[in-house]
Amino acid sequence: MMRYLAIRGLRAILTIAFVVTFAFFILRLSGDPALLILSPEAPPEAVEAFRKSWGLDRPLWEQYLRYFVAIFEGNLGRSMRDGRPALDLVMDRVPATLMLTLPAFALKLLIGVPAGIFAALRRNSFVDRLVIVCSVAGHSVPSFVLGLVLVLLFAVNLNWLPSGGADNWKHAILPVVTLGTAGAAIIARFTRSAMLEVLGQPYVRAALAKGVPWPSVVWRHALPNAAIPTVTIIGFMVGTLIAGAVVVESVFSWPGVGRMLVVGVANRDLAVVQCVLLLVAMCMVASNFTVDLLYGWIDPRLRAWATGASGH
Repeated sequence: MMRYLAIRGLRAILTIAFVVTFAFFILRLSGDPALLILSPEAPPEAVEAFRKSWGLDRPLWEQYLRYFVAIFEGNLGRSMRDGRPALDLVMDRVPATLMLTLPAFALKLLIGVPAGIFAALRRNSFVDRLVIVCSVAGHSVPSFVLGLVLVLLFAVNLNWLPSGGADNWKHAILPVVTLGTAGAAIIARFTRSAMLEVLGQPYVRAALAKGVPWPSVVWRHALPNAAIPTVTIIGFMVGTLIAGAVVVESVFSWPGVGRMLVVGVANRDLAVVQCVLLLVAMCMVASNFTVDLLYGWIDPRLRAWATGASGH
């Protein structure tokens, strides 16, 4: 078991290191922050002073080493816009993003899992076809298109809900529905496919032949075995709670981490963008690590393999 956890831990560290490295070089090779923050018409001496004050005049490899060392010291840099610590700026926006993503995640589960199970149990029925059509439509339509359609319908035409902002709970309804719809469609498709595969296995037919009641077969045999691929996609969605809100927060002018990332990239606010990407990478790694642990709890075969691997 220790070997299993060590391999997963090493993979997590390498993933975070790759994300940090990729973000560092891409941001610095895509434009000079001094020209964007000051102005292209700023005097050369002012631009040079700005670059020197932020260490941008040093060789790229030296900047990279300094940044990597600073991360291990807990220093994620300061915003070039207002001088505040980047971590403080990002953490100030996290609650606003969670106000959208957590209800949206609950909506995905409450709609996607039951719809997928019900469609699999009623295969080739009208309900099954309806779930498939809705799943394909929900997965195919981009979130910004769905958001704009909802704004046009419920905010502009019907005037029931606000089109943007974050003043009260009503402002969160449209973004939450937008975020939850696509995720529910994906979960429904994965759950349906997993259930259909399990229901066709010999042990399910054997249980029915022995006289085990159908509800017991579904709950005790089918659902636990169909849970593994469903848990995989759900774990991935947990990891993308912050990253998945980038487009929706921009559409609805929601003051969260996603919108901060967009503004930070446009302004080349290096420390803020790097901090957000590091946070997203850590969320992804933590969710994947949790999913790996859940595999062992759901499937005893994986738990036995991990135990056997640690004994060699």
